[in-house]
This record gives sequence, C-alpha cells and structure tokens, in this order.
Amino acid sequence: MVYLDFEKPLADIEGKAEELRALARKSETAVDVEKEAAALDRKSADLLRDLYRSLDPWRKTQVARHPDRPHCRDYIDALFTDYTPLAGDRAFGDDHAVMGGLARFNDAPCVVIGHEKGNDTKTRIHHNFGMARPEGYRKAIRLMDLAHRFKLPVITLVDTPGAYPGKGAEERGQSEAIARCTQKCLDIGVPLVSVIIGEGGSGGAVAFATANRIAMLEHSIYSVISPEGCASILWKDAERMREAAEALRLTAQDLKKLGVIDRIITEPVGGAQRDPAAAIKAVGEEIAAMLAELAGRKPADLIKDRRQKFLEMGSKSLA
Repeated sequence: MVYLDFEKPLADIEGKAEELRALARKSETAVDVEKEAAALDRKSADLLRDLYRSLDPWRKTQVARHPDRPHCRDYIDALFTDYTPLAGDRAFGDDHAVMGGLARFNDAPCVVIGHEKGNDTKTRIHHNFGMARPEGYRKAIRLMDLAHRFKLPVITLVDTPGAYPGKGAEERGQSEAIARCTQKCLDIGVPLVSVIIGEGGSGGAVAFATANRIAMLEHSIYSVISPEGCASILWKDAERMREAAEALRLTAQDLKKLGVIDRIITEPVGGAQRDPAAAIKAVGEEIAAMLAELAGRKPADLIKDRRQKFLEMGSKSLA
C-alpha cells in the first residue's frame, strides 16, 4: 500500500495491526492478538472515513495521482469484451500513451479510447506517464472516424497530466493535433461519453472529453493547468500549489456546480485505489446510464447537444 502524505497516521495504525499479526504468525506458541488487531482495524477504518470525508482540493489532487488507482487498461479489461486495439496514426507512429480500439460494452459494439499511465516504472516509461504526443491524438481521430462511419458510440477514459510538451511533439504539431481531436469530438454524429478517472489535465484531457456527457470519479481532478504549474506562473513559487488548487476549482464537486461535468461517481471509502473492483463497477454503471440517456437520438441532435453544452459553460457560478 502506498500512503499519501496526509495518510501517515493511517499508515502507522495499519502498520501496527499488521505487525501484531505477523508476530503471531512467527510465534511458536499460540499468541492471540486478533482482538488487539481488530481494534486497530476499527480505529483505522474510522480514521480513513474521517480523512476522506472532506478532502481539500490539493489532497484530492494527490488522490487523483495515486499510483494504485485503476488505470485505463484496468477498465478496458474489466468492462469491455472483444477488445481489438488500433495502433498508429498512419503518419508517424504509434503512441503508447493512448490506447483504444473496437470493443463491446454490455455486449453492444462501441469504440473505447483512453490515456494509459502504466502501473510500474517500466510501463510508466513505456506509456510516457499518460502524456500523449500528436500521433496519440491522431490515433484517437482515426478511431472516432471509424465510430462515426459505423455508427458506434464512443467512450473515452481520461487520465493524463496533460499533453507531452517535448520538442519532438511540438515539431510534429502537438497543438494542431489536440485542436483537430477536439474538433472531431464536436463533429461526430454518434453518442460520446467521457469519464475522468484520475487526472484531467489541460488540452490533453479536453481533446478526449468534449463529450455529450462527462462524468468524474469523486476524487479525480479536471483543470486547465496543474496546481504546481499555476503556482509557478502566478506567484513564481510552485510550493503554493495548495492555494492554486483551491483557486483552480478542479474538483468534481466544483465542476458539477459550474456545469462543466454532468455526473459524479462515488468512490469506495479511501479512494478508488482501496477497492479498484468497486470503482470500476461504478464507472461501468455510470457509462451505461449515460449511453442510455443518448440512445436513439439523431446524429444532428447529438452534435447540437454537444456544441450547446460547451457554449453554455461558464454561464454558471459557484455562488
């Protein structure tokens, strides 16, 4: 278990409970420690609920970045069948930060696209920590074109710190690729639903989340810039990221009030990383509900609905 900074008291209690049980397992004589360990378990459960009852924006940012949260591949493996990936953009190469292909969701054909971060050092490097290059967005455009042609709904799973800012990416037209992908989201005449499963960073996230319906996991974030980047620009001090996180209104709760997203998906106590299976099941149920809302609508109505949704953003306030 990886513990976040604010979870250190929890780590101490859970560690003591595990030490007691480990001591009992190693002891040659019968040592009954279960009563003490169970008491520590109850104490840790109460503390976990208290910690997650009212997380501030910076702590939510930390939870959204937790390395043990389920990632795109986990959702695809659990929720989709007959997944057939598509690789490459037919222009430069394949971007492993973006995965997607044809699949079945609840036995109905669809297209699924998402950012993949990886779950250990090797896979994180392979997937570039979920930061897509231009070819990743062009791969997504290919998939959305297929969906439009064959009248298949599109499901996107967003989890990225932002588009990759490297020199090569800029040389190959990073901003243009993001813009074209966003445009494609607005133009396809099929249902498009998006779920922010971790980080929704900047234009790299918007390019996948310009959807008819947008949902966010309870402790995920969605913002124009990272708190650290915002603090560096506004105050020349990245250590003021807590203040920046508050100002950015990046939590699911704030974004629902502002009309940027449509639904908040409840996470298990302690975050999706504590019970990935339950979190994945909740996301699947929400995707099914959003697709049901859009079922049977004409292509022109879907496009109009999507465009109007984004034109109205910013008209609501938190007051």
